[in-house]
Amino acid sequence: MRIVIAGGHGQIAQRLERLLAARGDEAVGIIRDPGQSQTLTDLGAEPVVLDLESATVEEAAEVLRGADAAVFAAGAGPNSGAARKDTVDRGAAVLFADAAQAAGVRRYIVISSMGADPEHPGDEVFDVYLRAKGAADADVRSRSALDWTILRPGMLTDDAGKGLVLLAAKTGRGPIPRDDVAATLLELLDTPATAGLTLELISGNVPVTVAVKDVAGN
Repeated sequence: MRIVIAGGHGQIAQRLERLLAARGDEAVGIIRDPGQSQTLTDLGAEPVVLDLESATVEEAAEVLRGADAAVFAAGAGPNSGAARKDTVDRGAAVLFADAAQAAGVRRYIVISSMGADPEHPGDEVFDVYLRAKGAADADVRSRSALDWTILRPGMLTDDAGKGLVLLAAKTGRGPIPRDDVAATLLELLDTPATAGLTLELISGNVPVTVAVKDVAGN
């Protein structure tokens, strides 16, 4: 498979790229900073420099053409202000979905956030972030041209992954290692029957492969 990942230098994206490369798939990571290219190359991924905040749909679609799936893993980052929550976490996600449609890439997976809601109240930057993520999710869910899955992890940690998760429409709050998020994304890419699902993910006691099969069968 050829998988194009927006936000290719992100912590979850790098883990996913490593997993894809290890099994012989083509991982393409979209990055803003050319200085990050070597990191992706070392992981076995192909870096593509493109700023999704300023790119056109056609420029992004050109990267996506021929791909089997697209993964939106970009984010403005914890130190960014409210404005970039809108331009990246909402705007870039919408543009990337537009580009996937233009390129004829149906499989589209979004890394969202637990609590994402376009009507989320509050004026703090994190409130703006949750509204931006929620708006992006709502946009993706409205698209019949995409076989989308939205994954909403709980509190991300750098603990070593155990491969044991709780994956469901509603899980309640909890932590999840980034390793296990990446492993779940890989399994979702392999499971087209999860299209149309919005799923929450935290640590649990079910192996990732079983957890994904279970939600795909429900």
